[in-house]
Amino acid sequence: MDNYKVKDLMVPISEYATVPKGSTLFQAIAALEKAQEEFTGNQYQHRAILILDNKQQVIGKLSQTDALRALEPKDVDLKEINKLSQYGFSAQLIRQLQTSKRLKKGTPLTELCANAVRLKVEDFMQAPTEGEYVDHETSLDIAIQQLVLGNHLALLVTRNQKIVGILRLTDVFAAVFHAMQECHNVTN
Repeated sequence: MDNYKVKDLMVPISEYATVPKGSTLFQAIAALEKAQEEFTGNQYQHRAILILDNKQQVIGKLSQTDALRALEPKDVDLKEINKLSQYGFSAQLIRQLQTSKRLKKGTPLTELCANAVRLKVEDFMQAPTEGEYVDHETSLDIAIQQLVLGNHLALLVTRNQKIVGILRLTDVFAAVFHAMQECHNVTN
């Protein structure tokens, strides 16, 4: 485990779900589904889609949460309700107000989905921050620190400043767990 490098655990970008900028939310979700069907690296599924520019460079990431957030109606009143938390109102009250507003509006899930399929991924993707990049030669202990301190679910792996893969928290966790098992087996 001490000799592990990021490149030993990363998922190559060729095995990850990617779509070009300008793709619809539906196309992105279809790419994620296809990548999950084809990925055989381990039991953990992909949870995001990478958005590429016309030079095939990663410009953003669309998580499952981002995709679900796209279903949310763009209602000004809901944004105002969400601001109530800054005035000390409880999360429970805010949820009740949101639910009440939603029920009054009455937009069924099928309609929300129908509207969402035409949305563009760049409207919901998250652009990578400086702390989300890690070099492929970085030791795993440093990458773990970066994942934890940045509260990231994944890091974009670079080689010569080009993104070549993804280091996922689930894969790092599995590697650490297996190392713990080995230590436990040796000491018992």
